[in-house]
Amino acid sequence: MKKYALLTLAVAGMMNAQIPTSHSGEIRVTWNQVKGNLQRMVDAMPEDQYGFKPTADIRTFGELVAHVADAQNLFCSMVTGKPRPESNAKKTAKADLTAAMKESLAGCDAAWESLTDANMGEKVGTGGMARSRLATLEYNTIHSSEEYGYMAVYLRLKGIVPPSSAGRGPGR
Repeated sequence: MKKYALLTLAVAGMMNAQIPTSHSGEIRVTWNQVKGNLQRMVDAMPEDQYGFKPTADIRTFGELVAHVADAQNLFCSMVTGKPRPESNAKKTAKADLTAAMKESLAGCDAAWESLTDANMGEKVGTGGMARSRLATLEYNTIHSSEEYGYMAVYLRLKGIVPPSSAGRGPGR
């Protein structure tokens, strides 16, 4: 019995070791989930559906991809201090938008890599966009997740299960 108790404690200790011990670490875990979902989503939507929009008064799927990539470029360049890449708003081809998303995700990964305990509280941005480095990355993660939710509806309307629901059973 003692052997099983020790094994249980050892497994519990290993599981707890995987939980980030800081707020920035927890947000980064969420960022990595959102990042993976976005990349899989842009890959999952067929090229001929990048111009799809459910109603006339909202963005196409491709326009949403461009918007997310541009927003990520804005927020993450604020954190790294690097120049923001050109806007993706005029892009319509899946290959171009997939590349734009990949570039913006890499830029945000670089922003996360630049974050330290010493600099995470430093203010970046100006005016209404002024936040700490950590809050800027947290806001980017929230915004990207929100947009992913909108885009998931576009996939579902085309009969495609969004990446965050894939593999969870029928109708998820």
